Amino acid sequence: MPEQLSDILLVLDKEKMKIQAVKSIDENGKMETVDPTKKNQNQFMRVDKSGDFFSNFFSNFFSQLKNPTNFTFFKVPASVAAEKAEELQKHVDKPTPQGEKVLKEHEVKAEPQPDKKQENQNNMATAQTTTETSEYRYKPEQIDWDTMKNLGLSKEYLEKRNLLDPLLRGYKTNELLPIGINLGGSILRTDARLSLQQAEDGNVIVAIHGIKREPNLHFEFFGHKFTDEDKKNLLETGNMGRVVNLVNSKTGDLMPSIISIDRLTNDLVALRTEFIKIPDEIKGVKLNDEQKQTLMEGKPLYLEGMISSKGTEFSATVQFNADKRYVEFLFDRSNNNQQAQTNQQNTQQSNQQSQPQEAPRTFRGKELDDEQYNKFKAGQTIYVELKDKKDQPYKGYITFDKDTGKTNFEFPGQYKARVEPAETHKTQTAVNSEGKTNEATKNVQEPLKSGQQRPKNEKQQEQQDNKPEKSKGRKM
Repeated sequence: MPEQLSDILLVLDKEKMKIQAVKSIDENGKMETVDPTKKNQNQFMRVDKSGDFFSNFFSNFFSQLKNPTNFTFFKVPASVAAEKAEELQKHVDKPTPQGEKVLKEHEVKAEPQPDKKQENQNNMATAQTTTETSEYRYKPEQIDWDTMKNLGLSKEYLEKRNLLDPLLRGYKTNELLPIGINLGGSILRTDARLSLQQAEDGNVIVAIHGIKREPNLHFEFFGHKFTDEDKKNLLETGNMGRVVNLVNSKTGDLMPSIISIDRLTNDLVALRTEFIKIPDEIKGVKLNDEQKQTLMEGKPLYLEGMISSKGTEFSATVQFNADKRYVEFLFDRSNNNQQAQTNQQNTQQSNQQSQPQEAPRTFRGKELDDEQYNKFKAGQTIYVELKDKKDQPYKGYITFDKDTGKTNFEFPGQYKARVEPAETHKTQTAVNSEGKTNEATKNVQEPLKSGQQRPKNEKQQEQQDNKPEKSKGRKM
């Protein structure tokens, strides 16, 4: 690797208090070092200086080390490695405040691994601290595919549903997966999100994020006790709306973070503020420094004049979500949160609300024709023919709810069960309230009584209508 593109890893043995250059690490976690001189520089371990590549490398390197607490590591450019090593050694030999500052500038620390479970009284809350990276943290061959197979999943299945890529990047799957867990005498079947995590022994394990009935806000979350306002914000918007210092349970370090709820599983998710990335522009609206700072602090921000993908102008509240790791729209949240942010910007707009969502043109991959779409967006129920994920056809009815912006689907049996009783009730109401007769009573002079579906003497009436007329001849 060219020197200008690489860094050298230096290490301080805390027992010997001597700076060395890292040469290699064997399979048993024992590190081999050499004197950091120009004579030995061809033996130095070179590392890609790119931030993400270096972070991933060092994290893996550190996890394989046999006694990591015995060493302090430093990263220096390859071109000046020998000179920097000599400088750092001087500061180690003769400590000064200025020298300590120099050591800190070059020191490298391993990122703490995600804590799988919150430390509380009953381990009810599962938490995940996330780090942001655009590179792959894992390789497909690192995954225990036998474990995946036991869960009812395969590499081909994950690839087909585009779920393997986010796993390899260190993220959770963006949708729930049906999994089966063999417990010996029984099999547990459930829906869950999955993620990959690195265990203390360096192996990659599959983490299962099951669905909880509700988020656990009653116990401390990494040292943070939720206030009533925190709980209210999390339950209403999914985001806590402020930055708090969380405590790393392994190192004791404070981590300024924002907290959100995983809306698929009800897990609590924390994201450190250093990994929050705010865009310069949202839907055509350029953000000023004050607006960016508001989002950086996890607070909601009301934006006007945004342009949708269809070219229409709209306004909405936006907020950074720790689980999704991007700025999301809060269309269907209560108007109170929107007004609170609006009042800060312009008190004259306190009653303004977000524009209602437009009816989608496509439903489950099926594009509606003009006639269907016009009825659909008007709120009428329409009949559609669809295909499932296995390309098998199925049919049903869909209705667009203008108030919630959601599309309701019913299978034919569900639709029939809902509509037919309603029509029967409508007919009976007319009979009971207005004295009208239905088809079954058109030959009966009196209307049905309340609660009566058919006339009691219907059979007799029918027999009487079909009975031949008697002869009026003289009786013999």
